[in-house]
Formats: sequence, C-alpha cells, structure tokens
Amino acid sequence: MSRGIYIVANDRVIEQTIALLNSVRFYDSETPIILIPFDENHQQVAKAITEKYNVKTFEDLEFLNQLCNRLHSIFGQGFFNNPNKHRKQACWFGPFDEFLYLDTDIVVFEKIIDNLNYFNDYDFLCCDYQHKGGIENVFTTKVLEDGVFTEDECKDIFNSGLWASKKGLFSLEDLYQTFEECSSHPEYFDFSQKTTDQPIFNYLILKRIPRRFNIVNRPGKAPGSWGGSPHFQRQGNQLFDPKLNQTLQYIHWAGIKIEPGCPYWDIWEDYRYLDEPKPTSVIKNEQKKDWKGNVINKIKKVFKS
Repeated sequence: MSRGIYIVANDRVIEQTIALLNSVRFYDSETPIILIPFDENHQQVAKAITEKYNVKTFEDLEFLNQLCNRLHSIFGQGFFNNPNKHRKQACWFGPFDEFLYLDTDIVVFEKIIDNLNYFNDYDFLCCDYQHKGGIENVFTTKVLEDGVFTEDECKDIFNSGLWASKKGLFSLEDLYQTFEECSSHPEYFDFSQKTTDQPIFNYLILKRIPRRFNIVNRPGKAPGSWGGSPHFQRQGNQLFDPKLNQTLQYIHWAGIKIEPGCPYWDIWEDYRYLDEPKPTSVIKNEQKKDWKGNVINKIKKVFKS
C-alpha cells in the first residue's frame, strides 16, 4: 500500500511551493511527493524542488492534458475562471494508493501524512471549518430545494485546499459522468465569489464517496486553519489555537495574498527562508509595508479621537 502527497504548481507560485515543501520536509523527510504541473510553465519550479525535496513530476503528462481538456469541454468555454484548477482530479489516477493533496498556499506544522491513518474507517478526509459558513461558496439553496443533498450531507462541505483519499474509488468515466451532471445544473453551484473547482469537487465527493470524515470533528475537535482567523498565536515555529488549546495542524491562506503585512506573514516567511538568508528585496518590501501600515494606524487614531 503506497502513500504520498500531491501538489499542483507552476512557476508563478514557486515561492509558495518552496515554503510549503520546507514545512512538509521539516516534519517528514520520507513521504514521496509528486508535482502535478498546473500548466506548461512549470520547468523552473520543477528544477527548484526535484532534488532538494525529492519531488517527482507526474509522469503521464498526456493523460493530464487529456483529463483537463475533457473536464473543461464538458462545461464549455467561459464557465470557469481557471479550468486548470481541475488538474487536481488527476490525483485519483496517479501512482499512490492512498494520497494527500495540498494547495501551495499552505504551511504544515506536523507530519501531515499521518492523518491518512483515519483510512482504517473512511475513504475521504478533509480538515477545515468551511461547513460552518453554510453552503455559501459551494452550493445554492437549489440543492436543498430539489433534494440533491440533505442539510446533514451539506455539513460535509469542505475546502478543497487540503484533502485526502484513495485510488480506485471510482473510474474515469464515473468522474466524467459526475461532471456532466454538474454541467446540466449550473444553478446548483455558487460561483459568485469566483471559486473554481470547489463547488464541483464538493458535489463529486458528496455524490460518490459516502465514507467521509472531517478531522476537525475528531474527539476534542481540531483547531482552525484559515489564515484569515485572527486569534492564532505563535509558539516557536508553529501556530497555536488558544480556543482549543491545540497547535494548528496547518495554516491555509485561502483567498489571501501572501505578502508582507498579510496575516501570519512571519510564519510563512520563516518557512520560506528556513535554510537560506532572506533576500534584501524582501526586507525592503517589508519595511515599505510597515511604513504604510503605521501611517494608516495613525490616521485611524486621529478619526477615533
């Protein structure tokens, strides 16, 4: 039984990819990792991570292109703002029997692959509080009105930035058929905030995989993970959730641009430059952001007084 991690990246997100892999390898030097190229511009990122982090590139690029083109063609031109995000669907048909998928705007704080031990009882895993926001950004109320999903099933809504599953749960034709179902009912999906793969992906999992588990529902619960949550506290090179008295498993900057001044920038920066000096350009950019932030804070104080 083989286990491994998949990531999707191209040269545009090389900095994020390095930060992610620095964090993964800090806690886990052995788990195999495969890069699924987001597009044809992936040579730089592949070169940067192949030897240093022992990352291999998805071998069957022809299959990858055919898969993405087919899924895109099912919906037609203009439906998705970035159809290449469906490339993560290749995870189902890669070499790993059990696998974990990670977005590149993530930093982990543990040997994250160990969460796959839940597969003794489940076939699909996620680990987030997306469901707390209801069906927004995933489904419209039509899925409830038409009886597509129940309210209890919608409690399994998840963020598609971190998830895990098993190879062979459904066939390639099953995947295409599910996408066909989705294309026939665009009114079921909430794309109002420019989400891409997440609504369709949630439909796929809720329809095809009944044995699913959100790790935040474990006994004692699990900490949050969203970079927009303001209450996390830094402890060493990790983040801590004081509400649950637990260390975060990972931090995900979903919908947040990772740059100086963003939430938990210091954590991301530490992992990005874990074993190398910080470039002068980054230091100058930080100083510039700090200067702007100080001016804004002073203005706020004036208006509050």
